[in-house]
Amino acid sequence: MKYILIATFLLPIMICAQDKVEGMIMEANTENKHIGLAGANVYWMDSQLGTITKEDGTFSIPYSKEYSKLIISFVGFKSDTLTIDAPKMVHHWLVPTNQLDEVVVQKERDAVQKAYFAPQNVITVNSAELLKAACCNLSESFETNPAIDVNFNDALTGTKQIQMLGLTSPYLLITQENIPMVRGASQAFGLTYTPGTWVESIQITKGAGSVVNGYESISGQINTELQKPLLDNPIFVNGYANVNGRLEFNTHLNTKLSDKWSTGLYIHANRRDADVDNNDDGFLDNPLANQINIMNRWQYQNPETGWVSFLNVRYLNDEKQVGQVDFNPDTDRFTTNAWGSEIDTNRFDGSVKLGYVFPELPFQSVGFQASYSNHQQDSYYGFNIYDIDHTSIYSNLLFNSIIGNTKSKFTTGLTFAYDGYKELVNTQDFERVDRSAGAFFEYAYTNLEKVSFTAGLRFDTHNRLGNFFTPRFHLRYTPWERSSLRGSFGIGRRAANIFAENQRMFASSRTIQLQGNGGSIYGFDPEKATNFGVSFLQGFDLFDRPGNFSVDFYRTNFDNQIVVDWENPQQVTFSNLEGKSYANSLQVEIDYEVLPRLELRTAYKFYDVKTDYQTGRLQKPLQARHRFFTNIGYNTELKENGSQWRFDYTFNALGEQRLPFTAASPGDLVFDEFAEGYSLMNAQVTKVFSNRFEVYVGGENLMNIRQDNAVLGADDPFGTNFDTTIVYAPVFGRMIYAGFRFKS
Repeated sequence: MKYILIATFLLPIMICAQDKVEGMIMEANTENKHIGLAGANVYWMDSQLGTITKEDGTFSIPYSKEYSKLIISFVGFKSDTLTIDAPKMVHHWLVPTNQLDEVVVQKERDAVQKAYFAPQNVITVNSAELLKAACCNLSESFETNPAIDVNFNDALTGTKQIQMLGLTSPYLLITQENIPMVRGASQAFGLTYTPGTWVESIQITKGAGSVVNGYESISGQINTELQKPLLDNPIFVNGYANVNGRLEFNTHLNTKLSDKWSTGLYIHANRRDADVDNNDDGFLDNPLANQINIMNRWQYQNPETGWVSFLNVRYLNDEKQVGQVDFNPDTDRFTTNAWGSEIDTNRFDGSVKLGYVFPELPFQSVGFQASYSNHQQDSYYGFNIYDIDHTSIYSNLLFNSIIGNTKSKFTTGLTFAYDGYKELVNTQDFERVDRSAGAFFEYAYTNLEKVSFTAGLRFDTHNRLGNFFTPRFHLRYTPWERSSLRGSFGIGRRAANIFAENQRMFASSRTIQLQGNGGSIYGFDPEKATNFGVSFLQGFDLFDRPGNFSVDFYRTNFDNQIVVDWENPQQVTFSNLEGKSYANSLQVEIDYEVLPRLELRTAYKFYDVKTDYQTGRLQKPLQARHRFFTNIGYNTELKENGSQWRFDYTFNALGEQRLPFTAASPGDLVFDEFAEGYSLMNAQVTKVFSNRFEVYVGGENLMNIRQDNAVLGADDPFGTNFDTTIVYAPVFGRMIYAGFRFKS
């Protein structure tokens, strides 16, 4: 009887023990030591059952036959999914993401990743891809990627402008760790304020983005993830120099203060003192420049409590001088001795991100994002004055969870934004305050086998844009193996900052005409557009080598747009859209591993971008309708000491471009209706001596393509025909550079 009672007492315990999966989650190491990870998330896929590991890395989770996929995740480590078919003991090692980064650098195929299962058309570019070019700043980070077009903005500042889906960067939502970054006063030069070495990865989303990130995205989103102090090298140093007199220095200093706190000091400086005038027009081909850019970054991580946070503080001073070679600002400013310009920018910004993951519900979290920036630009272009002071405050509160199981997820939250502008355009003051508050909800359904989609809706109230809804929808369907068919739809709105976004007009004798209708933004109405598109991605193996083929088509229809009309060579006119404006974009791309360690990426793009101007419906000026792109990368076999050679070559062919109407100008200043097409070649060779040190040498525009007559009326810059805005090709010709990278 005693044994029966004992058995009756122990049987439920034995049954319970058998209905559990227990084990230990550890950090991967070369010695296979049992280093337990405390606070790792362990949960069943498509369920609400989850737990976190204890201080020694051990865990216990109930088992049921209806669950078979056990997901293990931890911040800073690669997530794994285990197949479990019975209650048992599990011992599993997670690999740190910093180890994965080393593998990615060695295998450049992974440097650009296309998402097969995400509903959105997302391309991820990591630091390995950025090393293929000098990549001095974010505006130069897209030279080897066909998703983004890099164009020349004007004949003086050397600034490059990016475009996607046939639309310029103001129609892109450009964020830094999902916090809006390049907007307002920073629209013209803001991409040059993020050094390339600071970038960990870039996510490029084609089409209308997520409602979580706001209502402004029209053609897509570019999100930059910065280096993390916990995972970045303790010491990183990069030096760069080119034949045009540009010198650049970057250093990262990272320290792990404790198990929970890490901090990094990031310093960037660049300078150009050389007076370069290769085309002999009397004007500098590139500006004289001086920039100092300092960021302090803090990272907090406490897996036991579920808290993660980042804090950034940055100060930037950027000075540019452009114009005639013999211009001296001390004696020639606001005189007719020589034409010149100075653009001085001081910027302070800070941001904070807080995240909390519920320890017993790892699929549920709360996040908070906030940022502050003050951007002051004082500038003059000849006799034209343009000063802007922009103060911005942004905050976003998010809650993530599931509905029923992890296949159905949702994100909801609240957004608040404030923008205060003080602008001086010659003698006229433009001052305004923009305030908005919004709420959003986004539902995501994920079925990796066949269908995934996200459907989002947000409501915002804005003191100038009014009250409005913003819908966004993205769908992904897998018709067969290694394929992905996507469709998207979304609406975007924005308040156009017409002066900040078109500063190149000040470097001309054009008069500025504002033909508003009494709207609330410089007398104009808000811009509104609808974007929709489809894309198809197919992976394949050819001769036992992997590759993929993709094609996408997107269209943007504007309900209203601030039309910038350059068709009169004596003026630039701003007006609300009267008629139609649209942008069609078609891209076909093939990525293929031709031979071991030899990668090929090639693409063709077609743009049909037209707007109803005062003189009729015209193709967008200074934009090639046809573009061809090819990038070839080859790496030698990696040796045990980390040494390696890397070779990269990029070819861009641009078709003819329509030029603004110039027939009313004097005979020697008249352009043809179209500029002929041309080709650009860039190349770089990198010698990696070890895991710590490498040097590189490269060249841009190797064929020395140069636009003739880029500065119209250069012999009389204070006359009525002076114009630096009609730029369709490089101004500075061939450029050779060299540099080094050291990390410890």
